[in-house]
Amino acid sequence: MRSRYSAFVLGDVPYLLATWHASTRPASIGLEAGAQWLGLEIRQHRTTGAATAEVAFVARFRVRGKAVRQHELSRFLREDGRWYYLDGDVL
Repeated sequence: MRSRYSAFVLGDVPYLLATWHASTRPASIGLEAGAQWLGLEIRQHRTTGAATAEVAFVARFRVRGKAVRQHELSRFLREDGRWYYLDGDVL
C-alpha cells in the first residue's frame, strides 16, 4: 500500500499498473495533474485469507487549491510472492 501511495506521489504510472492484479487492471490510468500529495494514514489492515488482505486508508492531497481525502478499503492478493492491488471501495 505504501509503495503504491509513493508511486502516486511520484506520478509513476508504470509501477501502479505493474502492482495492479491482471484480473482487474485497466489498460491505462490517468493521474490528477498538479496534485500535491500531503500524506497517507493506514487506518486498518487485516489478513482475509491465505493470500488475501484488506487495507483501510486515508490519502490526503490538494488539487487546484482544494483539499481532497481519499478514504478507501482496498483489497490485495498475493501471487508469486508479490502483493497486487485488486480493487477498493470508497468509504
